[in-house]
Amino acid sequence: MLLKEYRICMPLTVDEYKIGQLYMISKHSHEQSDRGEGVEVVQNEPFEDPHHGNGQFTEKRVYLNSKLPSWARAVVPKIFYVTEKAWNYYPYTITEYTCSFLPKFSIHIETKYEDNKGSNDSIFDNEAKDLEREVCFIDIACDEIPERYYKESEDPKHFKSEKTGRGQLREGWRDSHQPIMCSYKLVTVKFEVWGLQTRVEQFVHKVVRDILLIGHRQAFAWVDEWYDMTMDEVREFERATQEATNKKIGVFPPAISISSIPLLPSSVRSAPASAPSTPLSTDAPEFLSVPRDRPRKKSAPETLTLPDLEKKATLNLPGVHSSDKPCRPKSE
Repeated sequence: MLLKEYRICMPLTVDEYKIGQLYMISKHSHEQSDRGEGVEVVQNEPFEDPHHGNGQFTEKRVYLNSKLPSWARAVVPKIFYVTEKAWNYYPYTITEYTCSFLPKFSIHIETKYEDNKGSNDSIFDNEAKDLEREVCFIDIACDEIPERYYKESEDPKHFKSEKTGRGQLREGWRDSHQPIMCSYKLVTVKFEVWGLQTRVEQFVHKVVRDILLIGHRQAFAWVDEWYDMTMDEVREFERATQEATNKKIGVFPPAISISSIPLLPSSVRSAPASAPSTPLSTDAPEFLSVPRDRPRKKSAPETLTLPDLEKKATLNLPGVHSSDKPCRPKSE
């Protein structure tokens, strides 16, 4: 398990970002989706929690086979997705990522938003007070992003909002900018497979950091698009965008629904109860299949010839006796 705390400051208020984060997530998902890959919205509906109150629950399938490193693509099926489940009780959210193909893999993210510049060192005391973790500050203006994702129009150093007058952020902007808020994210990555755990967990955290940096840059760069929206308007935008995104991804073979099949005995179920139901098949995945027309390797002769027992007396081998009498222990 690898635990890190990310702190991402924004030139916004927490109240403003309530609309901004919904708009950003929907638009970002749509932009990153293409036929066969991207984010499919499975469920998005109000949810009530006895402790956190009213919120919104969403479930998504993230198809990302081509975005995996080569060593990961070698061991996953072609139709591969990660299930995202999110509970949004803004300004507190919980997000979980699981994959039934990799039952020992999971990402758990707890997020809290506050109107400060990332100075609250005890914000996760109830969740992880005694857990050792690295605190990572992410600067949306000065931290570098992967070159393939860079757009000058989304660069906070160049962008200036017409509706708010904010933008063209310079180094050190977090020390003096008003307003300012911070997204605190406690991210736990687990991949409990011997020999791969450290490598995979470090890789996943690198991906998470890049996604957080890109997403928060976009949320600010798109501020003029969402700043005047009401909650009802952004929910309608969210609904319409999700429909368009699902159509953009395309149709996949239907997954087996838990409600439509008999419940298997607990001894048969290998994945945790929270894992998604990926498409199942009785055939082995392609990367595990043995070619049917592969010639048989002849590492040994077709037949084995045993020596003639009647001629064994003529063999001059140590320890072989021609007598039919049973061997007796050697007397002292």
